Amino acid sequence: MKEAFVDIRKQLEKKLKKDRFEHTIGVMYTAASLAMRYHEDIDDAMMAGLLHDCGKYGSVQEQVERCQKHGILLTQSELEMPALVHAKLGAYFAEKEYGVIDKGVLSAITWHTTGRPEMTMLEKIIYIADYIEPNRKIIPGLQKIRETVFVDIDHAICLCAGNTVNYLRKNGKPVDPMSIETYQYYSDKGE
Repeated sequence: MKEAFVDIRKQLEKKLKKDRFEHTIGVMYTAASLAMRYHEDIDDAMMAGLLHDCGKYGSVQEQVERCQKHGILLTQSELEMPALVHAKLGAYFAEKEYGVIDKGVLSAITWHTTGRPEMTMLEKIIYIADYIEPNRKIIPGLQKIRETVFVDIDHAICLCAGNTVNYLRKNGKPVDPMSIETYQYYSDKGE
């Protein structure tokens, strides 16, 4: 497994922009820490963290074209909010280019941008690790989420999803329905 990490890491370092690659490494190690805390497989968490943005290179239009080329179906929301496209594309590349066969890892990559109701622990870990990794710019509520996640990951997901939905609405941007469902599910779960 360690050889695969080294190999993939080298490939991603060449393919991704420097700041995207540094973010990726931050997500990988944050995911490993959360996996230790929540008794999840550390190698799976690291692999999903390492590959979560592997489809996020080139322009958004190029990402959409890659999806079309590979038969990856995009929702209307994804077409309206192309920043979401890289998640499905990344899961495809993780399997086809990097040889990942674990369905849990692929699913964690798929759902890392919007989350979903009833996420698996690995999906939760990658979703939140992407948001809280150390290289992230400090935004309102981030420190609270970083503190909360090691105590109650579901509550941290609720805070994270709520921040995302509120930020998008406040700035007049479209909100993916799955992000809203994620927020509602984890909000209701905490009551």
